[in-house]
Amino acid sequence: MKSLWLASPLPLFTLVATLACAEGKSQPQAASPRTTPAKAKENAMSFHLTSSAFAAGADIPAKFTCQGADHSPPLQWSGTPSGTKSLALIVDDPDAPDPAAPKVTWVHWVLYGLPADAKVLPEGAKPPHGAREGLNDWKQTGWRGPCPPVGEHRYFFKLYALDALLPDLAKPNKAALEKAMEGHVLARAELMGRYQKH
Repeated sequence: MKSLWLASPLPLFTLVATLACAEGKSQPQAASPRTTPAKAKENAMSFHLTSSAFAAGADIPAKFTCQGADHSPPLQWSGTPSGTKSLALIVDDPDAPDPAAPKVTWVHWVLYGLPADAKVLPEGAKPPHGAREGLNDWKQTGWRGPCPPVGEHRYFFKLYALDALLPDLAKPNKAALEKAMEGHVLARAELMGRYQKH
């Protein structure tokens, strides 16, 4: 009885190991991530957002603010990464209400569903066909320009290249759009302008 107990595990172990190896060979290799860290860095370096109305870090002209016509500024971009299915734009001000003691980030524009092949948003543009606008912090859709109560504020225009066309989110605010974009951002381009009331 003792000799049988010692002899039996070896063939059984061999059979289990053989089956495990066979199963391992038949399993497909895990798919590589859509965007590797190196690719994400490359995308970020080549994806650029600019405006013909103001340079990066410079003053935003008054015509694009509450002290002017309050038109949205013209925006242009280049280097959209391959695999982009749509674009989204968020414009916000992290210096509200006072840059000396900021308390909230105030959202000026939420826009998504921009076509992947789009390269420009003209001044005062309505969203192109297929694009949708979310709610800014005035609880309105569309652009609302800088109108800082005190001091010089910074305004960040953030353009996202997404690997998906987002569904209709029913006028999302910034947080809802950011949640919907999670896991889909291929690259982000950023432009910052400044404004102080005169």
